[in-house]
Amino acid sequence: METETEPYVRLASLRELHQVVAQLATARSMADTLQTIADGAVTALGFELASVNVVRPDGDLLVAAVAGDERAEAALAGRTGSRGSWERRLAMGERWGGLRFIPYTEGWVLDHDDVPQWHTTGPAPRYPDEWHPMDRLFAPMYASDGELLAVLEVDRPRNGRRPGAWGCEALELYASQAAIAISNARLRGNMQRALVRLEREQQALRASEESFRQAFEYAPSGMAIAEVGSDNPGRLIRVNDALCRLLDRPATVLRRYSFADLVHPEDTGVLLRTSAEGGRAELRLARRNGTYVWVNLRNSVVADAADGPQVQLTHVEDIEERKRHELALAHRASHDSLTGLPNSAELRARLADRVCETPPERFGKAAGRPGDPFRGLGTPQGRPYDHHEHVVPPDAPGADGKGLAVLFCDLDGFKSINDRFGHVCGDAVLVEVARRLEEGVRDNDTVARLGGDEFVVLADGLGAADASDLAVRLRNAIIPQMRIEGRVVRVGASFGIGWAACGTSVDDILKSADQRMYIEKRSRSAGRRRAG
Repeated sequence: METETEPYVRLASLRELHQVVAQLATARSMADTLQTIADGAVTALGFELASVNVVRPDGDLLVAAVAGDERAEAALAGRTGSRGSWERRLAMGERWGGLRFIPYTEGWVLDHDDVPQWHTTGPAPRYPDEWHPMDRLFAPMYASDGELLAVLEVDRPRNGRRPGAWGCEALELYASQAAIAISNARLRGNMQRALVRLEREQQALRASEESFRQAFEYAPSGMAIAEVGSDNPGRLIRVNDALCRLLDRPATVLRRYSFADLVHPEDTGVLLRTSAEGGRAELRLARRNGTYVWVNLRNSVVADAADGPQVQLTHVEDIEERKRHELALAHRASHDSLTGLPNSAELRARLADRVCETPPERFGKAAGRPGDPFRGLGTPQGRPYDHHEHVVPPDAPGADGKGLAVLFCDLDGFKSINDRFGHVCGDAVLVEVARRLEEGVRDNDTVARLGGDEFVVLADGLGAADASDLAVRLRNAIIPQMRIEGRVVRVGASFGIGWAACGTSVDDILKSADQRMYIEKRSRSAGRRRAG
């Protein structure tokens, strides 16, 4: 397996992986889930063929989903392989983290076992990491208790090479999320069958109270019953042990609350938009220690008995792990992997959110004086209700002397540190510079890394003098010496100050600040910019 770290991953690839992981949560049935897993491996992981072998109740593995090749699907789908043959394959494979790889030089011993396969012969590889048609790569998927749920097999990488370090990590991460999706599909199937049974037995609910009580109390995920249409709507009148464990609160305490009392303040609107009957929402609920857990709420309204009061039955599914991985993928896509700062794409997105294409002379009343109640509401073409707050430079006609400052920072002498001490030392300098920049700005300001030794600071509500003072403070924060790997090094910094303005493209805004930075850099003496 290739062990060198792949230094760059296309942002589009990360987004595709994030999208297919998110799609796993939308699959409704077990069959949909398994096919979504196979399709996602082909869509986002760079393979032309993928199959999902799911463990049957008798222990053998069934080819339940195939993606990427119709002929392979016709040949493989619905066939089974014995558990013993699969265990032999997974045991003999090379361990690539949680993956198993069997090279073509060893796979010949498996040619006559009963595992369905789609492989062809081919010439020997032309270079060490070239994929051979007889190579086999498996991603086992396990439940939280270690039970084998399924095996994802992938074949024919589009680039013709065995996956590198990042490709293996992505496949392993995807397999872990797929295992969660399979477990959730099992749970959904069980719960859906229970809910259908409850709906069919509404008229006989009182007679089957004991059956419902056991299904409710011993459900593996949280369940709650709340009042509907009473003097205290939404109050929890019954909860199961799983919900008590999830929220770390005893049942006697939970029965004092409604979900509205427990929801995260930022998710209150999501809860309110969730209809009482058949509604579902993903939101955060509070634990006893003050932390929050991501859950999926599903509501249904049932009658307590024939012609009796209605109650709301809520299924609470723990999705904390999936959300954590989704947020991690989103963060990796929008932030610099070295410094943790927003990257160029995220910076441009934040700027684009603030500026529009309307030039200043067409703002209408938006360019009025501060305090004007209609300021920011005028638009071109006579549309009177545009809630976008137009951005103008502080010296623009009718402006209030404040604006969105764009400070373009380029380090002075950084190349010499890389050349003398190596890139490891240079990376440590960039991390330290990022830390000093973040400490020197306000909480609502943005510090981003464009790449190399270039940084950008977005600071709103500043005048020209304020922006100049900020640039001086940040420069003074950067220039003190740093101790890196036992060495004392120092870099300088040059700043250019530009201003965001509606009617100006993001590229032009950054280009203007960049040009001002180079003017400032050339105006300073070479001695003051020398690092060591």
